[in-house]
Amino acid sequence: MTRSDTGKGPAWGDTGVGLAVLVLAGVVGSQTLLIPHNSLYAQVGPTLIPWLAAALLAVLGALLTWRGLRGGWEHEEHGVLDAWGLCWLLTGLVLNLALIGTAGFIIASTALFVATATAFGSRSTLRDAGIGFALALIAYVGFDRLLGYKIGPGLIEGLIERLL
Repeated sequence: MTRSDTGKGPAWGDTGVGLAVLVLAGVVGSQTLLIPHNSLYAQVGPTLIPWLAAALLAVLGALLTWRGLRGGWEHEEHGVLDAWGLCWLLTGLVLNLALIGTAGFIIASTALFVATATAFGSRSTLRDAGIGFALALIAYVGFDRLLGYKIGPGLIEGLIERLL
């Protein structure tokens, strides 16, 4: 049975998470105020996305706080740490760090995606690799071609450079 099923007062841990998200929204907002921009030359300045993120965090934090004060959200209260899941997450991070400098962003990100999916219970490694590869390829092309920002050049990135 979850806390929200019992009808007993506020769930202070859940409320604390909501308040922490509200504080994070405040930090993002205050740091966004420090970003210099000149609105004479562009319709959309560099503060649009940070303000959007701050607003969404504020809404999420308010909803989480409200739900926490009403008894918390429904979740299992077993407190068991999934050691294998944590090991897979750490393996993915280590692989990403080890591969990004040599194999490149796309391969490193694909490995991270597969390890993270495995950590959350997926057993379809080939499908996860395909999805991770597609997302990493889209991210790479977006950063490289659209934004002109070079990230983790490697094997596949070299092929893309030759083709495009």
